[in-house]
Amino acid sequence: MNILLIIIILLILLFAYLVVKLKKGSGVFSSFSLFFIVFIIIIFAFIFDNQKTGSLADAIDRIKNMIHSPIVETNSFLQDNFHMSIIKIEDKVLIDADVISQLPELPRGCEVTSLAMLLNHAGVNVNKMTLAQKIEKNPATYKEKDGKIYFGDPNDGFVGNMYTFDDPGLGVYHSPIKRLAEKYLPHRIKDLTGSDFDELKIHLSDGRPVWVIINTNYQKLPDSLFETWNTPSGTIKITYKEHSVLITGYDQQYVYFNDPLTGEKNQKAPIQDFKDAWIQMGSQAITYLPK
Repeated sequence: MNILLIIIILLILLFAYLVVKLKKGSGVFSSFSLFFIVFIIIIFAFIFDNQKTGSLADAIDRIKNMIHSPIVETNSFLQDNFHMSIIKIEDKVLIDADVISQLPELPRGCEVTSLAMLLNHAGVNVNKMTLAQKIEKNPATYKEKDGKIYFGDPNDGFVGNMYTFDDPGLGVYHSPIKRLAEKYLPHRIKDLTGSDFDELKIHLSDGRPVWVIINTNYQKLPDSLFETWNTPSGTIKITYKEHSVLITGYDQQYVYFNDPLTGEKNQKAPIQDFKDAWIQMGSQAITYLPK
């Protein structure tokens, strides 16, 4: 019998037993004690049923871990957010981060190259070629049929060939990049995707650059530059103008960034145009947290 069904039946029986005892006006304490004991037994049974291993001591350890893990995660969350809350958003910021060119080795490797710049700034010694090898790959192949395009979803992994324009390809979005970054900085990667642009300014004001998905025009694109792909994960709109850079600063007029395509350090673009383009591409961004 399913463990969940057993739990439901026992809870119904215990509830009925408790109601009868309360109506008689006696045995209330013993009823609650019995309820508590059986509840503990159910918890242990549930753990053993799902884990399929271990002794009573193992089950107790698992319960401790179940309690301890949320507390640790909550403390980490509070510490991170407390640190962020005391950071003043500066009027202008310019971070000194080394620039890396994606060319000539990685014609489509802007995302991993920008990640290499971010990790290097965090003190991690890793190069773009290693990241290119380790990034998750989407296995879908390019196909056109009945006027429709079939290819991969960059949310699931790098789509196509990163090393040459001779084969079809596009790039990769923030989720696989975040997972790869976390292998080098466990528990220190902050996913800012979906945030307001001012959230990015908080981290920049704290001296940490931000990896983003943007486009090569650094302004909002017309719908004509997007096309629909049918992927194993569903339909998705993409643009071949998709790009990734490392934001290094801002002021009242401009956003500054290291561009892996041009190899230019602290290249600039009008801040409103850049924000509009970033939002159009899904407001994708990650950075790292302080130690």
